Amino acid sequence: MTKKCTQADQVIDTMKRLGGYSTLGRLYQEVDTSHWGTKTPQESIRRIVQASSAFFRVQPGLWALEECRDDVLSRFDLASKEDSKIELFTHGYFQGVITEIGKMKNFLTYIPAQDQNRKFLNQPLIKVCDTIKIPPFSYTELTGRARTIDAIWFNDRRMPHSMFEVEHSTDMQNSFMKFCDLQDFNTRFIIVAPQNRHSQFDKVKERTAFRDIRDRVFFHSYEAIANEYNSLCLQESRKGWI
Repeated sequence: MTKKCTQADQVIDTMKRLGGYSTLGRLYQEVDTSHWGTKTPQESIRRIVQASSAFFRVQPGLWALEECRDDVLSRFDLASKEDSKIELFTHGYFQGVITEIGKMKNFLTYIPAQDQNRKFLNQPLIKVCDTIKIPPFSYTELTGRARTIDAIWFNDRRMPHSMFEVEHSTDMQNSFMKFCDLQDFNTRFIIVAPQNRHSQFDKVKERTAFRDIRDRVFFHSYEAIANEYNSLCLQESRKGWI
């Protein structure tokens, strides 16, 4: 008797096809759930990945097959578990996620030229973002300062809508200083970091030097950014069902 293919089997087979790893958002798009008989298949996919020992979490929103652990960790240069390599991968991963979110929101996305060869999963960031050449939205000294921001979304007038700094372990004060220099623009300033750094963010924000921007700088955890990405991927996949 042929073994029935379960929902978990479908998720595993899809992840194998994707190289042994995937974001939840990509799984929402790639797993064929047309016969699952549920109005919320994405919740089923999420439960399967989070509850099954067949998967392990690489980063918030990024999962891999346990049977492919060695290959995936080697591919991402994480096999040694060195802090510096984990931070490098994490930084590039969230630069890529932020960029993908911006593109789905129809912004022009920018990544600094010095980061163009950092990897977002299986490709360099230069292939993920729209440009590594910052639009000339102001004086040279100000665009020069903005050029070092980890990720920027520009609106259709080529003005900066949102600026993001990914702070895995470094001093957040440096990012706040960049934001201070760019405060005359109608721009959102966002620190993206692990949730356990939120209290550090609050302390830095309350420093007198940052009084003028403290109401414009926001903290987004890695999990919150990953959830936003996954939700937008789901919306994109539903466009094809209508």
